[in-house]
Amino acid sequence: MKSATPPNGHMPQRLAPEREFTMRFTSTPRGARLARRLVSHRLNDWGHPYTTPANETLTLVTAELTANAVRHGHVPGRDFHLQLTLAEGIFRIEVTDTRAEKEPPSTPPTPDCSSESGRGLLLVSALADDWGVTPRPAAPGKTVWAQLRVPTGGHPRIHRVAPRPGQETRRPR
Repeated sequence: MKSATPPNGHMPQRLAPEREFTMRFTSTPRGARLARRLVSHRLNDWGHPYTTPANETLTLVTAELTANAVRHGHVPGRDFHLQLTLAEGIFRIEVTDTRAEKEPPSTPPTPDCSSESGRGLLLVSALADDWGVTPRPAAPGKTVWAQLRVPTGGHPRIHRVAPRPGQETRRPR
């Protein structure tokens, strides 16, 4: 986890969102899949088309957080809640479940190479600019969140790759 609740217990002031999408989903694989698809559609509506890095990255982060809510935060008869906000070029994805006793580790463990699961938070940590866990203030449970800064133009930070030998490079004019 890149950040945690400050030692004084006060969370930083949140910015007023420019855009917001909030919805409850059944705590099932189908609910997680629907959440992922609706986030992708909403991002497309907000000017971040499906094939852009911003849409693909935020959709993947959403998929991982919602899958974890279903797998590790499921309480029978309870839904999970998803909130996607955009404020001052920062997307924030929050997934809230009702299971407080199963918090993710502060640093995602490195899974065994033969294991079939356990890489979700590693992906979130690698893709997000920041992520963390906060307790639910008025009820049992927790919120796992991730933030991604998207520069104007709709693309998150891009890791440039050096050209291969013999590959032509173009310089801006």
